Amino acid sequence: MIDKKLVRELAEERIAERDEPLYIVEITIGAGNQILVELDTEDGFVKIEDCISVSRNIEHNLDREEQDFSLEVSSAGMTKPFRVLKQYIKNVGREVKVIAHEHGRAVEGLLKSADEEGFVIETKEKRRIEGKKKKEWVIEEIPFNYNEVKETKLVISF
Repeated sequence: MIDKKLVRELAEERIAERDEPLYIVEITIGAGNQILVELDTEDGFVKIEDCISVSRNIEHNLDREEQDFSLEVSSAGMTKPFRVLKQYIKNVGREVKVIAHEHGRAVEGLLKSADEEGFVIETKEKRRIEGKKKKEWVIEEIPFNYNEVKETKLVISF
């Protein structure tokens, strides 16, 4: 089995050489040495050239004669859940959907802030206020710890 640590070192080596704000989201090595490296960037989007460059560095430094493998280097993708703190920080100010472990409760709102401890979602909904005839907009900030969250995804709207 190919060593995940070695793959990480080779990917990080190329990322450092490219001088781009890239980072590794996840590395998985499946059955039959299927290597999947997912990248993201601190701002903007991952370019195809970044994926090609990281892929080539990994491929050229692993010996196919010793162990056969397949390799895929890709962007983390907009539809996948956040998996690292940098993804939360990158998406501050955007709409997200959070599914909590507690009863599978889902909350949609604006990602207000994120740090090592957790993150805050701002929700906005119309509620009937006691003593008022009409419903009014109520804004609420909901803090989450990462261990309370099953998944957080970006809400894509057009």
